[in-house]
Amino acid sequence: MNRGPSQLFGRHNAEEELSTRPDHALVGVIRMPGTVTSPVRSIIRRILGAMVALAATVAIVYIGRDGYRDSAGGELSVLDVVYYATVSLSTTGYGDITPVSDRARLVNVLVITPLRVLFLIVLVGTTLEVLTERSRQAFKIQRWRSKVRDHVVVIGYGTKGRSAVTALLGEGADPGRIVVVDTDRASLESASAQGLVTVNGSGTRSDVLRVAGLPRARAIVIAPARDDTAVLVTLTARELAPKAQIVAAVREAENVHLLRQSGADSVVVSSETAGRLLGMATSTPSVVEMFEDLLSPEVGLAIAEREVERQEVGGSPRHLTDIVLGVVRDGELYRVDAPEADAIEAGDRLLYVRKVTPPQT
Repeated sequence: MNRGPSQLFGRHNAEEELSTRPDHALVGVIRMPGTVTSPVRSIIRRILGAMVALAATVAIVYIGRDGYRDSAGGELSVLDVVYYATVSLSTTGYGDITPVSDRARLVNVLVITPLRVLFLIVLVGTTLEVLTERSRQAFKIQRWRSKVRDHVVVIGYGTKGRSAVTALLGEGADPGRIVVVDTDRASLESASAQGLVTVNGSGTRSDVLRVAGLPRARAIVIAPARDDTAVLVTLTARELAPKAQIVAAVREAENVHLLRQSGADSVVVSSETAGRLLGMATSTPSVVEMFEDLLSPEVGLAIAEREVERQEVGGSPRHLTDIVLGVVRDGELYRVDAPEADAIEAGDRLLYVRKVTPPQT
């Protein structure tokens, strides 16, 4: 009897299943990107809010000062009004100035009391800000989980995972549609700082991958530090997302067939690729520099893919102004010198070298 990876490696208890938790219980597991406010700006904003509440209270009490009584006698001055507003909002309430008319008391109930609550909220803003942030995160998580489709999931945010994300962002990918799965908090903080959605958990657990929306992902990048982990993650990912494009990285070439048998569409051998570049650099360093230029999407030249234009159908890719490296037809790549690539067909995609214009500073 065939068993899925979750059966082979054991299942977690029901209470540990992240995918069954409500959205508010995933705060701290999923982290949505957000803007970061400096402490100084936050303090200034709170002080301004408190001053606005105090000024509004002063204005309201001064307008209705005839309805207040001062124990010392006499009409309320501006100083008396400011004094009353201050002790009232701070809940000190010495009782020397009190509302006596029905109108003044009604204003205290309906207006000054809400301002007093607002004033306290501003002053005790740190604790409430934490609660507000958790509520905001829960709302964002709920909205994200209900709408996320065709995103990219990157499992493992080490050197390989970070480089993969850099390449995606260089190609114009939306950071909010890239999800990083890792257990290292420092790595997750780094990913969140780039505007990526992060999930704290092991990529070998199917419930963690479900929380990351993997069944609805367009592509999955598997880049853990160990080859055996990559095999297990690939098995789990393919079980959850049978139609997604899975790209996996391994350190040793002898493990490539294991990744392909596990369901990876493409496998990159990191150690051999780096070794070839190191060997080439000893005799032809300029070739290595060109490779690095082509693999860096930010500046210089970059390898890209585009759709065929209508006027290009029927022609040869060698006669185009772009430097065409290959033709992608029905998911199959044909080099530009292959017989299948002699004539461009409708629906083809061209793999070409494009010039990257650096951003204006």
